[in-house]
Amino acid sequence: MLESIISKADFVLVSAASSPVANNISTSMQAASGSPGTPWWVWPLALFVVTFILGILAVLAGVGGGVLFVPIVSSFFPFGLDFVRGAGLIVALAGALAAGPGLLKANLANLRLALPVALIASTFSIIGAFLGLALPTNITQIAMGITIMLISALFIFSKNREYPEVPAQDGLSKMLNLKGSYYEASAGKTVDWKVWKTPQSFLLFCVIGLIAGMFGLGAGWANVPVLNLLMGTPLKIAVGSSKFLLSITDTSAAWVYLNQGAVIPIIAVPSVLGIMFGSLVGVRLLAGAKPKFVRYLVIVMLMFAGLSSLLKGLKIWG
Repeated sequence: MLESIISKADFVLVSAASSPVANNISTSMQAASGSPGTPWWVWPLALFVVTFILGILAVLAGVGGGVLFVPIVSSFFPFGLDFVRGAGLIVALAGALAAGPGLLKANLANLRLALPVALIASTFSIIGAFLGLALPTNITQIAMGITIMLISALFIFSKNREYPEVPAQDGLSKMLNLKGSYYEASAGKTVDWKVWKTPQSFLLFCVIGLIAGMFGLGAGWANVPVLNLLMGTPLKIAVGSSKFLLSITDTSAAWVYLNQGAVIPIIAVPSVLGIMFGSLVGVRLLAGAKPKFVRYLVIVMLMFAGLSSLLKGLKIWG
């Protein structure tokens, strides 16, 4: 029995070591050290500081940490892109898991709405994760650069609506019974809601899931506009349901990166800690912050990171 267990353990270790991504771990960490004389703790410490700042900005700008993490860290840190994307999914997943139970308890995340969307997005996020790991790094960087710049444009032009008007439900939303109500404390009333344009929205969530898995960006940047502006979900329900479904979508893609050896603790752990502590500080600063300034700062950061990723992919810069 003992020999059987040992042989199985050896098989697992050999399989993990033969992973195409795992074979590059030592090379990536050597690159991350900058030089042989650099202490191992320098880059994780720098990563914690940067993600701490990103966590503050993410709260103040009303965006998820994942969408800032991947472009910024891949632009300014010498980590391999696969490892950054894997850590980006863990970062987005940590925030979603922390917020999910409270949102469900407050009735701000609707299971009936989130589950079909999560099923679609998570399926395509798995496809996106495999696709992202299979593509050459320069192709991935070009595609990610273009995507990040499009996301920054989405931030500029999209205007969320607190209570969208939905004239009538479509057939699919009626069949799935996508409607509900929640208590709006600021107005002191119960808000009833329903959705429409469900087939078009589900098609968009296929694309969102693919992008989330491929680039490790999470998907909160796109979930909320689709739920709110296209489907007609009230803003609070859109934000709450988006956070909850991220815990399903990002888990699916994260398993692919974990299985391929693309999630390593020396990058993932300081990133998660930095984002979480930064978010706590961001919540405290939220009341006195100027949202417009922070939003423009985030847009500029995303545009720069997207452009640098595009130029790296084209081998023009970096």
